[in-house]
Amino acid sequence: MDEKQYDMTILEVVDLSISFGHSCVLSNLSFSLKLGESLGIVGESGSGKSITALSLMGILPQSARVTSGFAYFTMPNGTRINLLAPEANPTKVRGNLLSMIFQEPMTSLNPSMRCGLQVEEAIATHNTLPKSEVKARALSLLHEMQIPNPEKVYQSYPHELSGGQKQRVMIAMALACNPSVLIADEPTTALDVTVQHEIISLLKRIISSRGMSLLFISHDLGVISQVTNRLVVLKEGCLVEEGPTPQILSTPAQPYTQGLIACRPPIDKRPIFLPTVSDFLTKSIIPQAPERDIGKENQKFLSQDPILEVNRLCVDYVVKRSFFGKPTNIFRAVDNLSFCLYQGETLGLVGESGCGKTTLGRSILGLTPFQGGSIRYKGKDIAFLRKAEMAAFRQDVQLVFQDPYSSLNPRHTIGEAIMEPIAFYAQGKGKKQLRHRAIELLEYVALPANSFYRYPHEFSGGQRQRVAIARALSVNPKVVVCDEMVSALDVSIQAQILNLLNRLKDEFGLTYIFISHDLSVVKYMSNRMIVMQNGQIVESGSADAIYSNPQSEYTKQLINSIPQL
Repeated sequence: MDEKQYDMTILEVVDLSISFGHSCVLSNLSFSLKLGESLGIVGESGSGKSITALSLMGILPQSARVTSGFAYFTMPNGTRINLLAPEANPTKVRGNLLSMIFQEPMTSLNPSMRCGLQVEEAIATHNTLPKSEVKARALSLLHEMQIPNPEKVYQSYPHELSGGQKQRVMIAMALACNPSVLIADEPTTALDVTVQHEIISLLKRIISSRGMSLLFISHDLGVISQVTNRLVVLKEGCLVEEGPTPQILSTPAQPYTQGLIACRPPIDKRPIFLPTVSDFLTKSIIPQAPERDIGKENQKFLSQDPILEVNRLCVDYVVKRSFFGKPTNIFRAVDNLSFCLYQGETLGLVGESGCGKTTLGRSILGLTPFQGGSIRYKGKDIAFLRKAEMAAFRQDVQLVFQDPYSSLNPRHTIGEAIMEPIAFYAQGKGKKQLRHRAIELLEYVALPANSFYRYPHEFSGGQRQRVAIARALSVNPKVVVCDEMVSALDVSIQAQILNLLNRLKDEFGLTYIFISHDLSVVKYMSNRMIVMQNGQIVESGSADAIYSNPQSEYTKQLINSIPQL
């Protein structure tokens, strides 16, 4: 963003420290926010970004406590109050002076209330207005969010809206009482690049038109560069670097910041591995990775018979049934789709949410039935496989889900989660052999052997994703479907997982179907790429060719929406 001059300091945080028990998660953090300014806070998970925002809003978890520091807020009348003081009334501050947009709107919105009533509730909390005026104001806010047909959204429940629409409702609620400071905590992390671009543009317009201040929290420096004027970089609860956003992103002074910038998948080249933050913290010289020869790889893959063939596939979902159970409304999620997958390649599937990517992946695995077309694996139609052949197919084709926490049983140790599929497909092996194989797999994915005895909740998101990969590898698969498996991870952890996937691909001869809405990640990982929209293929071909010379307007829109530093 353009640098401007800001005069009045509206928020000043001084030596803020927060602890969970005896563990300090934020140490002597100081920063200021001026009226009309947009300040970014960036760092990895666990760096203290969100806990800083929660402390300002007065909604820290019960186990957390502020051990020192102040947070001075300047009221419209010029009076300064300490938001952290015992006498401060959080209920009068929240929504009225400071307001917050949370990362995941589905868990922040009440699933049992219509969206319009939730916006009305936010307005009525700090205003005594007639009911008709409250409703008119709620509709006006939804209209300001540039939501098509705001009256319909007003009457809708959260589950009936897309991710982008839900986030716009959250922004409307945050703006209900016209606060002076808007805190946005990872508001675009789970969104498609096109929707993300729309939300960023909306936030910038709102901040400018209302003269508000923005505290924008993210781990994505590409997004941060588009939104903020100044930047604060946090690492393990400590301030690492602070200054104008363009200056920090162009000439970062600290190795940690340099690592955060460098570990993003580059668009203009294809190194065989990505640098990680730890490289910048532990090495004096960062080696330049040689580039992959994608043309040579593709020539090798395409010269053989395909391992998987999808021909004119159609997948339908029943939206509504009659009283007697007969389908009356059907939605076609995958529409007459065909492609081939070759042994050893990575095929990328990219597109917005709802385009059919995940449905296609689940259909290939046999988890979602299809109503038309065929899927052939090693020349055999999976619809006609005998029981033993289907068991072998399920062993050969594995899935890694987007959220490893929900796909791992919280009551099972990591060792039990990995041993279970091994025991199913390799009956007769003793516990000692199973344990040895599970520990071997943990070490393959760079987790210590003692992880075997721990539970999923004891691991970070990146570590849980490594466990999910180890579990998928436990049955020696040939094809792995990776469904949005890095979309919720920090860029630093994302780089580690992408490097791990490429290493395992080379060591085990794996074939990947890599599903994501992030075209930059798909382009880095893939040999060939398929762009999907409304259940159909918009275009397909070499990943480099599609990126450098997109043929469809939809693909051009996806590329133009990629955040650039």
